[in-house]
Amino acid sequence: MRVLFTVSSWPTHYAAMVPLGWAVRAAGHDLRVLCAPSQVAAVGGAGLPPVPVLGGMEVAVHNRLSYVREALAGDWPYPWLPLHPLTGAAMSTLDDFDVAEYARTDGARFAAESARSHDDAVAYARDWRPDLVVHDPVSTEGLLAAMVLGVPAVLALWGPVGTHEPAPVRILPDDPGGSFERHGFGPFGPDLVRHVLDPCPGPVAPPVRAERIPVRYVPYNGPGTPPDGLPASGRPRVCVTWSTALRSMSGPSSYALPRILAALAGLDVETVLTATRADVAALGEVPPGVRVLEHCPLHPLLADCAGVVHHGGAGSAMTAMVSGTPQLALTFASEQARLAQRIADAGAGRHLPGHTVTVETIRDAVAALVTDPSHRRAAAELRRAAADRPAPVDALARLEKLAAD
Repeated sequence: MRVLFTVSSWPTHYAAMVPLGWAVRAAGHDLRVLCAPSQVAAVGGAGLPPVPVLGGMEVAVHNRLSYVREALAGDWPYPWLPLHPLTGAAMSTLDDFDVAEYARTDGARFAAESARSHDDAVAYARDWRPDLVVHDPVSTEGLLAAMVLGVPAVLALWGPVGTHEPAPVRILPDDPGGSFERHGFGPFGPDLVRHVLDPCPGPVAPPVRAERIPVRYVPYNGPGTPPDGLPASGRPRVCVTWSTALRSMSGPSSYALPRILAALAGLDVETVLTATRADVAALGEVPPGVRVLEHCPLHPLLADCAGVVHHGGAGSAMTAMVSGTPQLALTFASEQARLAQRIADAGAGRHLPGHTVTVETIRDAVAALVTDPSHRRAAAELRRAAADRPAPVDALARLEKLAAD
């Protein structure tokens, strides 16, 4: 069987697909991963074969543009303005971004790039003739290619945010190049998605209308060296992990790392921070007692943690979920807030809107996280429910049948 993956230009969008890719190759199937040139190293580093033919709008620009649209619609909840979509610079007023001029110039260019990316995916698929296409929610090129060829397409969710969320949570992109209409399928919309690979157990299951194919979430946090025997301190260990790119999309006020570490300094806990060198440099002087691990995979680290603090990204949240680790999410985007609230509603963690937090509120939330047994019980129940889902190799058997029908 030939399996085609298409992925966006943001690795966390498709990290959940990597173990399925391993299963595809281990089963002896042929696999290709259509990606942007910027993703060749990330895809190839995961052991999957990249084909750099996709393009379109960069995710950071897409997100900043979405935030400006939220602000113009009155849905932007933060006390600061969104960043300029194209430059990433701070804006003093929404008038700093000329919507009409954008539509005439850069918007038209992005639409043309999107159309080219979709057409190139269709052309590659016509030549290679896959039996099955799997794509992340943002990479709709895969869906279009499958529809043109008449083969099954499966959207792989990255976490508990679904295909049929209300605005502004919607994770499916627009189709600025009109690619689906040009190929005869009418306007693009979420109802074109027929199959969804869903790693989320019942308590955090997101809304979808397609056939839901369950799969176990297997963490892939990118390359890195697992911690080598961290000595036990006798105190609860709390992991802190923070997005390296959040400031470039949500603005400098979203850099909550100093407040988090100050809050933990007032608790009788052991703090372990996993961060990039750039994040540590931006932090300045690391508070005493904080152990810093650069580029450390999150999954093995959480095995011995009583709690984890993160920004609500799907990779961090899902890794904590399958580790059974209670989590506190401080969020700065609508999608992250929805994801974090679903986990909090399941009792496995807590959620605080990032722009409202203080050192004191973070400290109180972490204290409750590591001392309240209800969070540990709920996190353990969620971990068991996640482990009961079919492993990627078992989900592959269902995909094989789907392709054969």
